[in-house]
Amino acid sequence: MNISNAMQTRYATKVFDQNKTICDEDLVQLLNVLHLAPSSVNTQPWHFIVASTEAGKARVNQGATGTYAYNAPKVTACSHVIVMCSKIHMDNQYLAELLEQEEQDGRFTSNPDFKDTYHKVRSTFVDLHRFELKDTQHWMEKQVYLNLGALLTSAAAMNIDALPMEGFDFPALDREFSLREQNLAPIAVVALGYRSTEDFNANLPKSRLPKTQIFTHI
Repeated sequence: MNISNAMQTRYATKVFDQNKTICDEDLVQLLNVLHLAPSSVNTQPWHFIVASTEAGKARVNQGATGTYAYNAPKVTACSHVIVMCSKIHMDNQYLAELLEQEEQDGRFTSNPDFKDTYHKVRSTFVDLHRFELKDTQHWMEKQVYLNLGALLTSAAAMNIDALPMEGFDFPALDREFSLREQNLAPIAVVALGYRSTEDFNANLPKSRLPKTQIFTHI
């Protein structure tokens, strides 16, 4: 599919067809997108909880009660739902783990001296956010949203419908999955699957600000 067409036809799916599921091959591709998505200096400060079973979705729906109960049917009916989490803290041990993984993956094979240089560069950026800007968690959340954008675009290109949601009781999800104990915080929930013929939002025209208003060509 042409990427412009994919972006034109994608929309926030409000009603999913509970009888349609994402096949294993397509799911692997979507998970590969999450795995391979870009992040600032390759920090990858994320974790994803993927629910496809009734029991798993029920656990995710612990965050869709009360004020957020309107999102529960979407989680129940969709094929898969993903809780997107960011790290809360990024310490030196984690930076060392990243460097070790990069070495195992062969990133420094052709130039071993680059390992130390790259570690210093990444540490400089991380320390900027840790000690000067003091916005490490916000910075890491930005990386998760970069990943979310990649997921939504990829799903659209694969004719898979999606709904990103922030309307959740995130403290409830934190408790349900013991996220804080794992140095994680829930950021967004994404439902994936296929639209129902009853989805009112499917045929509404897309509305965006004029290009002349959002682009400056120099």
